[in-house]
Amino acid sequence: MIDNLNIENTIDKSCQDQIGSIVVAGCGAMGLPMARCLQRSNFDVRGFDIRPIDQFGQFSSLMLTGAEMIRQRDVLISVVRDEQQTLALCFDQQGVFKGDIFPRILIVSSTVSPRFIRHLSERLPKEVELIDAPMSGAPHGATSGDLSFMLGGQHGVVQRLMPLFNAIGKQVFYCGESGAGMTMKVLNNYVAANTVAAVRRVYDMACALEVDHILLRRIMASSSGSTWFGDQFEQIEWSKQGYESGNTIGILEKDVLSALDAVVDNRKICDSGLDQAVLLALRSLKQFKT
Repeated sequence: MIDNLNIENTIDKSCQDQIGSIVVAGCGAMGLPMARCLQRSNFDVRGFDIRPIDQFGQFSSLMLTGAEMIRQRDVLISVVRDEQQTLALCFDQQGVFKGDIFPRILIVSSTVSPRFIRHLSERLPKEVELIDAPMSGAPHGATSGDLSFMLGGQHGVVQRLMPLFNAIGKQVFYCGESGAGMTMKVLNNYVAANTVAAVRRVYDMACALEVDHILLRRIMASSSGSTWFGDQFEQIEWSKQGYESGNTIGILEKDVLSALDAVVDNRKICDSGLDQAVLLALRSLKQFKT
């Protein structure tokens, strides 16, 4: 059962003290604006990234080294790219959870396979509460604090963290126990990847047929062709990208693969042909030029 846990978006000092110190690991296109939103709401927040600290502008003074991050004992929000970087953060290069001092709550906001969340839970120290909290809304949503969060984990812990999520999200959904939020996210992103491929294909058709793709976008937005990606095409920073393994289109490919990994052992789910078709369509995208 999905229970929308949105509560009144007021954040007072008692809420901040209850949550404690926060580190956002992975201060890229999503993580850095999330950290800034938490800063604006007066949370005790710091950042970590493998890039040099002087690359983070006014937030540089709040960036930590790896050794400093490990000493933080409250909440770690991971917004790194993928499963490999999550393992590096938790157990390998940064090794946050290898020693005797570590955060008591790990929030995974990266989009990964739900099966990986179960694997991660088994490796973490038993004292650590794991919350899967993937989000949707692109960097402009992270900047404005309008993200949508899908949460999985112990209900009481999620409820205690709600002021944090309300500071950076507009819609917050509790989806169930550990892994449930990530399951919802990869299913959502499977649909999103299909719409990205379809919208970009149609815009290429419009250009080839010499019709106004901007007018087409307006028509689609008010008709049955309306999609999140198409309606916000000009606001989405990566909407015109071609496929590269390291860019956002490449991340969409990863998200589709995560959805397929979630059902790999489920005999009720058969490949209808769409799975490989959408992956091929994403990998075939070229930079969109008008």
